[in-house]
Amino acid sequence: MKELVETIAKALVDDPSQVRTTEEMEEDTMVIKLTVAKEDMGRIIGKEGRTAKAIRTLLNAVSTKDNKKAVLKIVE
Repeated sequence: MKELVETIAKALVDDPSQVRTTEEMEEDTMVIKLTVAKEDMGRIIGKEGRTAKAIRTLLNAVSTKDNKKAVLKIVE
């Protein structure tokens, strides 16, 4: 799941070398934290959060298929 988010993010940003993802377990949920360059933050979030919502939807579909819970947090 981490690789999925990282691949999508690298395709969207101007500086793919600044894309970082980490996985953490919080109770029964996998939390994937995405960090990008400050100037690329708008590209990841998108207008009215549509891009971020789309990434979260894909992540939810993959995690549901694996019978797991996963959430995406976009951090600076």
